[in-house]
This record gives sequence, C-alpha cells and structure tokens, in this order.
Amino acid sequence: MRKVVLNLKENMQYEIIKKLVETNGNKKRAAIKLNCTPRHINRLIKKYRENGKKAFVHGNTGRAPVNRINEAMRTDILDFYCKEIPNANFKHATELLDEHFNIQISNTTLTSILRKNYIVSPKAHRITKRKMKERLKHLRTEARKKVEIYEIETKLEEIDRNDAHPRRSRSAYLGELIQMDASEHIWFGDTKCHLHLAIDDAAGIILGGYFDEQETLKGYYKVLYQILTNHGIPYRFLTDRRTVFEYKLKNASSDEEDTFTQFSYACHQLGIEIDTTSVPQAKGRIERLNGTLQSRLPVELELKGIQSIEQANRQLPQFIKAYNDKFGLHIHDNKTVFEKQPTKEDINLTLAVLSNRKVDTGHCIKFSNKYYIPVTSGGLHKYFSSRTPALVIEALDGNLYVNINDTVYGLEEVIDRQEYSKDFDIIKEVKPKRKTIPSMHHPWRIGTFAAYVHKQKHRQNGAHV
Repeated sequence: MRKVVLNLKENMQYEIIKKLVETNGNKKRAAIKLNCTPRHINRLIKKYRENGKKAFVHGNTGRAPVNRINEAMRTDILDFYCKEIPNANFKHATELLDEHFNIQISNTTLTSILRKNYIVSPKAHRITKRKMKERLKHLRTEARKKVEIYEIETKLEEIDRNDAHPRRSRSAYLGELIQMDASEHIWFGDTKCHLHLAIDDAAGIILGGYFDEQETLKGYYKVLYQILTNHGIPYRFLTDRRTVFEYKLKNASSDEEDTFTQFSYACHQLGIEIDTTSVPQAKGRIERLNGTLQSRLPVELELKGIQSIEQANRQLPQFIKAYNDKFGLHIHDNKTVFEKQPTKEDINLTLAVLSNRKVDTGHCIKFSNKYYIPVTSGGLHKYFSSRTPALVIEALDGNLYVNINDTVYGLEEVIDRQEYSKDFDIIKEVKPKRKTIPSMHHPWRIGTFAAYVHKQKHRQNGAHV
C-alpha cells in the first residue's frame, strides 16, 4: 500500500478529526481549532470515514500549475540570458525577452529561474549577495570535483558589484539644475570610450548624450547643442572638476587648448551658471545614471550589432527617448525655467572654439597646421599687414571664420599645389558656393574675448584655483 504523506496543515486536520471520531468529541471545539464551521467539520468526518488519512491530501497535490513555465522554455530563457545578455539586470532582461522573443514573464519568475542556477543580478542588494555567497560556500564544501569547485569560485567572484550613491532632494523646476558628466566604459566592441551625458535634476530625464573617444570639449558642446535645440537655455550646470569645467593646468600653450575658458565663455554668453564639485555624492543623479546605462546600454548596443562610435551616436537618441518614457518623471509644462531656444545658427556660432592668431608675412593665418586667407562673402581675398591681431572662430559645424579689426571674414585654405591647371586641363566650371559671413552681433570681438580671458582666475594665479 502506498504511503500517504501530508503537509503540516493537512496533518493537523487529520489528527484533530481522527481524535474527534475515535472519542466522539465536541465538534464546536474542533471547529475553533481548525478555524472553520461545524458544518465543515461534518464534511471532514464523512471524508475521513470513507477514505481515511488519504482524504486529507489536497486535490492538486502532484499536479503542475496551469501557468507553470515548462522546462524547455526555462532552458531557453537561461541560455538567452547567459549567452546574449549576461550583464543585464533582471528587470531589463524581462523587457528584452518580451521585445526579442515575445516571452512575457515577471521579474520574480526570472529571478527564481536564475537564482536556482546561482546567478544574481548586477543590481542585487548586499543582503541578496550575502545569502548567495553562503549558499555557494555550502555547495563548495559538498563539491568533490575540481571542475565543480572552479565553477563555484567563479560565480562567487561575479557576485561582487559596486554600491549605489546616496539620495538627495530633486530641484523644483525643469532646467533649474542640469548635471553633466562623461562615463568611461566598454560600451561596445572591446575598446573603452566616453559617453557624455546630461540629466535634468527635477524630472530625471536625459537631455543629451554623445559618444567620443575621450572626455572632450567637443563632446560637451554636442550635449549642450542637444539641450539648446530640444529644450532651451538652462539655469545652471553641475559638473565635476574636469579641465573642461575647471582649469587645473598652468600656462596652456594656446587658447583653443584652454577648454575651460572655451566652455565657460559659451555658457557666459548664454547666461548659464556653472558649479563644480569633486565629491561624486554631490551629483549622485548623473552618477547613478552612469551606472544604469552601463548596465543597460551595452546590452542594447550588442543586440543591435553596433561596433563603432558613429553607429552608437546614431542609435543613442532612440535609446534616450525610450529611457525617458520609461523612467522620466512627468512634471507640468509650466514648471520649467528653460529660456527660449536660440536659433540653430546662433547655437552653432556660440558653441565655437576661439583662438588668438596673427597675420603672417604672407597675409595668411596658420590654424591646425594649415594656412588660410581671409575672404569676403563675395569671395574676394582680403590682405592685412604682418602681425595684425586676428581671432579665429571654429564653429560647431567645423566652418572657420576670422575677426580682424572687428570685421568677420571667411577663411579659405591655401593649398601647397593646385590639383588641376586652368590652362592645360579641361575642368568643368563650377560656380564657387557663396559663403555666408555671420554678422558681428555674435560675441566675437577681440577685445571682449581678451577681457574675459584676463578675468579668469587660472590665467592670473596659475594652477589649482
């Protein structure tokens, strides 16, 4: 005869009903003990007399739940996570399973499947990591094969992760405080690069992002361009103390290498304040964003087969939109301090790199190891005497201009040797494209820029100011 096994609750019911029947006891007292009605006690007595101990086994015992995930799907989920997205947190993994494989499972179900295989989320809490370590250490004492011990040791090493940053109060208005930073990470491929980011402190939405090989002035200019075109002029930036935001080197060899002056001069013209801090906890919003994107973004880029900075920058706006839709806080439109967006032309000319130069004996200006001659909007060359001060303006789109005697000219490159001869080669006549010369309402006067540079503390006192 097959042995009947009851759980704790079923066994308590069995013992009480058995004693009640054998001793002809009080049904009301039994009902109080089992927290049921006397009528239900009569049902239990009838079941006991007909089937004995077997009557107290629950009818679903041994049956798989209707919504249980079959073993084949569990294996597919485990293989997909381990092979395709091993660095994704569990919540992100459920979204990717739904997006790529049309598998809808909850976060708790995926957690249960992966933890049975001793896998914890990269974002797991310390108590979860500690419990998993205890389980693995217990398993290690029972393991006999060297291969099993090596696998357990590897999983123990993978559990250690970085801690999060502390919380702080959010700003009241959109655009009141924008936190900026660049995160170095292996975002795609096998080479590290930098992702420049800006996040609004009030709403927690990403306002701009740009990949570059290093943390550069160009990267932050691109992020600022996105903020200005999509939202407007913010009130304040909060950044770390990189040389782009706070100068640390003494006696830069040229003005264009003084990235602090370049970025701060652009912000000064736009009316944006800059605060810097060397404490990561003071700008925890952007630091936590870096951690979130380091967990999510490489997984997304790998699934899309992205292997270059150009491809990543094309894909980044789509990811930012999806991120903001999912995690951004909704704030009423009137709670914003963003000022009106400048025109794209004004933004392009304001986010420029300004460089002091002098006209040489050949009436040219040397810039980036190339020689240029000033030209008017009509394409006529302009000649100035040697050592005439000039302010070279490299706009965000790469176009070059020069300010000489408070007049803006275009710059035409003087090449070493002509590629074709007008007299001996048949050349298809192409009318030269007329170059638009911006007006002087932009902050490009030599005196204005020179006065701003002179007021900078690091220009007067040297490093660490």
